[in-house]
Amino acid sequence: MTVNGAASREASPAAAAAGEAVGRVLGTQAASPLSFWVGLEPGKVLQLDDVVVTRREVPGHGTVLVAGVVTTVEARHEGAAYDSDVFLIAEGALPAAVVEVAEVRVTRVEPEVFVPPLPGSKVFVAGAGDRDQALYFDVMDRRVPMGMGRDGQPLYVNFDFLDGTRGAHVSISGVSGVATKTSFATFLLYSIFNSGVLDAESANTKALIFSVKGEDLLFLDHDNVRLDEGARAAYARLGLPARPFGSVHVFAPPRPGDPNGVPHVSARTQGVSSFFWTLVELCEEELLRFVFADADDERAGYSLLVGQVAARLKSWAEPVGDGGAVMIRGTACRTFGDLVELLSDQLQDEATRIEWTGAQTPLGTVNAFLRRLRSAVKPLSPIVRGDLPFFRAHSVRTSDAQVTIVDLHNLPERAQRFVVGVVLRGEFHRKETSGTAKPLLFVVLDELNKYAPREGDSPIKEILLDVAERGRSLGVILIGAQQTASEVERRIVSNSAVRVAGRLDPAEAARSEYGWLPPAVRERATIAKPGTMFVAQPEIPVPLAVAFPFPAWATRPAEAASRVSPSADPFQGLPGVEDDIPPF
Repeated sequence: MTVNGAASREASPAAAAAGEAVGRVLGTQAASPLSFWVGLEPGKVLQLDDVVVTRREVPGHGTVLVAGVVTTVEARHEGAAYDSDVFLIAEGALPAAVVEVAEVRVTRVEPEVFVPPLPGSKVFVAGAGDRDQALYFDVMDRRVPMGMGRDGQPLYVNFDFLDGTRGAHVSISGVSGVATKTSFATFLLYSIFNSGVLDAESANTKALIFSVKGEDLLFLDHDNVRLDEGARAAYARLGLPARPFGSVHVFAPPRPGDPNGVPHVSARTQGVSSFFWTLVELCEEELLRFVFADADDERAGYSLLVGQVAARLKSWAEPVGDGGAVMIRGTACRTFGDLVELLSDQLQDEATRIEWTGAQTPLGTVNAFLRRLRSAVKPLSPIVRGDLPFFRAHSVRTSDAQVTIVDLHNLPERAQRFVVGVVLRGEFHRKETSGTAKPLLFVVLDELNKYAPREGDSPIKEILLDVAERGRSLGVILIGAQQTASEVERRIVSNSAVRVAGRLDPAEAARSEYGWLPPAVRERATIAKPGTMFVAQPEIPVPLAVAFPFPAWATRPAEAASRVSPSADPFQGLPGVEDDIPPF
């Protein structure tokens, strides 16, 4: 994950002189209460995303402020009739004037007297107070910094639309590897935790991040050695400290074949625990349905059979020993493979099949179920087992730290789906039983189109829909990222109060799911640089171009500054009471 230092670049010439007059409202283009054109004075410049204001005296209402954001800038030769005239004009043989004009989309009229600005009225670059009014920052009681505008000044998102007060959830779209979706999601989390909007709930608010791209997210609590003074200055302008996340715990799957269940990570050695589920938990909690978590599984004829078998496992499985193994109808199962073999024997035997299925089931359906189940043995065996000490903590939990990272990159896609589904179900159930929305739980999930596709159904999709539709009242906030919003379930995207787009594929940008982006912004999104995002929120009529600063935390192992000083405890980092037992 990489982002540029766009937030620390110099302000535009227009923005450098806040409150400076830059032109007048054009009379050759119709002005309306929603948009108008500005003719720029010689030597003055406006660029896209600049905030401008003009005023008009209205009888009976006094002075009316009309503020907006520049959405189009054009330059042309006034007086030229043919394309070839440009050469004559450049040589001085033909008189003509260079004219620059800008289209302004109105964002706010204050007071709300919707009259058009008058042609000839002076237009100014918005000063600090006018800018806050134009972008509704003055009415945001709880505002979260989300980066810098093109004028080098902070931009904010209203926390009321993040915490469930008036809305919730964030949808982030963009091309993989270029749009910096995960980087923006982590920066937004950092800003929420450190901007003061959480007040007394700051210590108890949690974040759950599923990491699928290497070990890049495993060092959020380490200083970034590449952070320079320009980036530190950007954090200072945003009112944020330039430091890493303060409280992080990582969960990783056990190493395949390791009898001690050591976490399967290579670069990080501290603050890491392994996670897995015992066969007892698989049976008692009816987790078998998450083994069949693809949308194709729900469309297949064996979907009902999955529920029948899961119910039988819950009734018939009995714990054996302290390792999480189970005894089912006289047969002990200590591995996931053992359980699959037992089910295969029972379901292929005509004498026992009906006891498992509860009704006459075609042999073809049973065989399809077993083929799918057998294909899950290899990917799920490291995380579904009954051969490790049962007393050891092995569940993913968000109570250990403010930020909990579940590392999935070493797991096959089949196992990733299982983990995401089971963990989300557990956390959502915990919030349901707590009876209160506070403290909040933020869930960051990349590749949302894989877990909640537009077509088909699956157990994971059901949970994500529940989060999108009921999570606001329960304090579960989804920050979902995807390459293609057009392939994500519509109800999840439509329930997101804040929508974000980074660099977009041109074909994807043309889809109706990006109707919240004006045409000019859609075109810009296809050439956006890493670190630039277009953010839409309910209060502001136009998306804002945001450049967020370079991460103050390590985004890959090479950027991580060690926190261990030469005088530190030499035994620091060795396993503690709740750490994994070393393999010796």
